[in-house]
Amino acid sequence: MDPDIALHVVAAWDAGEIVDLYRAGRWWQEEWSLDGIAPLIAGSFCFVVATDGDRTVGMGRAISDGCSDAYLQDIVVLPAYRRRGIGDAIVERLVSFCREKGISWIGLVAQPGTIPFYERHGFAPMKGHVPMLLGENHAHTR
Repeated sequence: MDPDIALHVVAAWDAGEIVDLYRAGRWWQEEWSLDGIAPLIAGSFCFVVATDGDRTVGMGRAISDGCSDAYLQDIVVLPAYRRRGIGDAIVERLVSFCREKGISWIGLVAQPGTIPFYERHGFAPMKGHVPMLLGENHAHTR
């Protein structure tokens, strides 16, 4: 990873910068409220941001009860910063955080085209399992 990039485990962060990352991942819906970002970060088991100086360039989070399973989600790097090892470093930090807390069952739902990225980190498709989501339009408030 570029030596100018730093990773931070945080309990709070600038909501606008996080929304910019959600937009880069094509996950943000403009009707959602920025008010949901602070509790999203605070409620995460581990929230990691990557910075280049004062600029926030990537993020990822783990959600967990802290004692059994964890799920990685919302891993994204700004397009101009991709293919520099930042996403790899974010995943490695999230996994190591979970393992340090005694959690070994760590899952995620990979977007199409990202399976090779996650396989590099030891993840594999769960044969016989299908990710599912409640709701007809899958909309929620962030």
